[in-house]
Amino acid sequence: MSQYIKWFNELAIEDVDLVGGKNASLGEMYQNLTQEGIRIPNGFAITADAYRFVLDSNDVWGKLHTQLDDLDPDDVTQLQERGKRCREIIHNCTLPDEMIDQIDQAYQALKEEYGEDVSLAVRSSATAEDSPEASFAGQNESYLNIQGLDALLDAYKRCLASNFTDRSIHYKFVHGFDNMKVYLSVVVMKMVRSDIGESGVMFSIDSETGFKDVVFINAAYGLGENIVQGSIAPDSFYVHKPTFKKGYCAVLRRKLGSKALKMIFSESINQDNLSVEYTKNIDTPKEEKEKFCINDEDVLLLAEYAIKIEEHYSKQAGYQKPMDMEWAKDGVDGEIYIVQARPETVESRRETRHLEMYRLKEQSKVLLTGQAVGTKIGAGKVCKIVDPSNLDDFKAGDVLVAETTSPDWEPVMKIASAIVTNTGGRTCHAAIVSRELGKPAIVGVENAVEMLEDGQEITVSCAEGETGFVHEGILDFEITKTDLSTLPKTKTQIMMNLGNPDMAFTLASLPVDGIGLARMEFIINTSIKVHPMALIHPEKIDETTDRKIGQLTAAYDNPQSYFVKVLSEGVASIASSVYPHPCVVRMSDFKSNEYASLLGGEFFELDEANPMIGFRGASRYTHPNYEEGFALECAAMKHVREEMGFDNVILMIPFCRRVEEGKRVLDAMEKYGLKRGENGLKVYVMCEIPNNVIQIDAFCTLFDGISIGSNDLTQLTLGVDRDSEVVAFDYDERDPGVMKMIEMAVEGATRNHRHSGICGQGPSDYPEMAEALVKMGIESISLNPDTVLQTISHISELESKHL
Repeated sequence: MSQYIKWFNELAIEDVDLVGGKNASLGEMYQNLTQEGIRIPNGFAITADAYRFVLDSNDVWGKLHTQLDDLDPDDVTQLQERGKRCREIIHNCTLPDEMIDQIDQAYQALKEEYGEDVSLAVRSSATAEDSPEASFAGQNESYLNIQGLDALLDAYKRCLASNFTDRSIHYKFVHGFDNMKVYLSVVVMKMVRSDIGESGVMFSIDSETGFKDVVFINAAYGLGENIVQGSIAPDSFYVHKPTFKKGYCAVLRRKLGSKALKMIFSESINQDNLSVEYTKNIDTPKEEKEKFCINDEDVLLLAEYAIKIEEHYSKQAGYQKPMDMEWAKDGVDGEIYIVQARPETVESRRETRHLEMYRLKEQSKVLLTGQAVGTKIGAGKVCKIVDPSNLDDFKAGDVLVAETTSPDWEPVMKIASAIVTNTGGRTCHAAIVSRELGKPAIVGVENAVEMLEDGQEITVSCAEGETGFVHEGILDFEITKTDLSTLPKTKTQIMMNLGNPDMAFTLASLPVDGIGLARMEFIINTSIKVHPMALIHPEKIDETTDRKIGQLTAAYDNPQSYFVKVLSEGVASIASSVYPHPCVVRMSDFKSNEYASLLGGEFFELDEANPMIGFRGASRYTHPNYEEGFALECAAMKHVREEMGFDNVILMIPFCRRVEEGKRVLDAMEKYGLKRGENGLKVYVMCEIPNNVIQIDAFCTLFDGISIGSNDLTQLTLGVDRDSEVVAFDYDERDPGVMKMIEMAVEGATRNHRHSGICGQGPSDYPEMAEALVKMGIESISLNPDTVLQTISHISELESKHL
């Protein structure tokens, strides 16, 4: 038995003190999960005992104490000087012969298993990493594409020295670890050839919001260091765990990243006195940037791996334990391997009983956008850091703006009010550290360093979903904190209006009974951006429009597939946030002028004098001018329900003027594979036209429920254009005539044993309207998210009075 070597098949998770978190987890998975079909490259650990042996035999403990015992970790200059001296002390150590022999024997055994030319990944594994207190993500170094004993020994010694990088020293101080008692073990494992394949990071939880029902995957070409370092914007994917476990194998949603760089093996080694480069970055070819780097089959296999890994560690821990994993796809054998797994240490530890929500109280010009990290808001003066020598310029409360945030900058990240970077994705190191520190950050902005000026006042908002916004000036914002355990349960269902899929996971923690109104047109407008008929009939559009559509749809099989996939994934994201509670999805309800503003829309829309009561809603669905577009909508909804597994989706038809029109629409839906009642499909109708109320019994024979659209019902009952400021004083949802219409609708639905709900904002704006609705016995009230919590309390009080 080697004294300083432990193979993965000898290790388990309880061996952290001996081999560090990374090695212990690799051993745990190698022993227990390879039999579950998860591929782990074989390898061995050089133990923490070996680290102590090196320092003992070179008698350097005293020298290290001299550098660190009186260190002020918040003094950036001192930290840099002392860290450099500590690393030099380790570099100057000589490895004992017996250790070299044991490492050599283990290396030879790996060559026997994988071939003489096997390359190695050599990675640090600290004895304190992946603990409940701290992840130690990115604190120590890794070296890839290592070949030959001399290179292996050199990489080993560099890993030991990385225990004293500036960032690692500071990180230990911040998290209460003794720098002299965190020991370094080192991973030596078969290198997965992702240099000619793909790699990435994944979480078995949404890393921004803590939504536990999804696996989040990032992917890019080449070695994974670019994703970790934040130098590229990767592709990203979500998979919904509950439906996946039921056998529905589908990607929940995806986002194409620019993937500007690809890290590959370096053919020539560049060496100076402190660093060896075994890899290099090259520009990603244009044709690769424009497509997703992994296919759905790969995404779903990764999701399967993530779920199995989470289940294993959760069973072992006795509670749900979300995991943070690194993966690599070998370009030689085409297989996907897990190369690291550790507990997710931020969102999984968040107090779920208390809900904290940030909201801007003011608006200003949006200067820049990027990917949001977290859900908070921060504001301050810009301080651009273009070189580590500028770190001393940073003041507490400034907004850190940089190309990317090196882990060595954590001391200033800790005192920043917010962080903005040109590069990176939501799993890059800058994002991980920002999350851990509880700082709002926006990554992948591309031109923040160029556009923002030192001293400029800005507000960084991550409170609007996946997109983060940099606003001009210092804006006022509020933070509301709610103890969810104190909220009462109401008999009336309190539901939520939601159109933006980017907000779905953020709002998943709201205690609602489902989504009462998911607006399809929001997804078409903001994500698809193209008129559906322009995708079907390219011969009717001009060359410029066709070229723009080609750019948007390049990553998809064809333009129509683009529409179906983007729409289905947007709707599924919203439905997943409340699954298995109902999600009522309204089919598109653009007016003709709104449709015309979509890319290509001008070629298919008529100019109407009054589009508010013109060619909209149900009238479009069977009309020759749009029926093919409606067929695409139906194809997307069929995919959501039958292929993605979201049987909680209820479809709703808007602005259905006449009973005959409702029949035609239902017939068309059946023709396109959406038959009411089949596979549990329910179809509601919006009750927003006086004729819907007058003929409520007839409409109830066709549909499974009604949702009262109080905005249009008020407009058409009172004859007031709700878009007109001139007669706005006459627009009042509380008018006795409007309230009578609502009462008749609720009574009609009840009489016909149909669901009744309302999706206007009136009940939250007007307490007396809410009270009237409760008295009527309406089944559900659907509100904008910002009024849900207060309305729950209000409705509970009303129910105790009237029910």
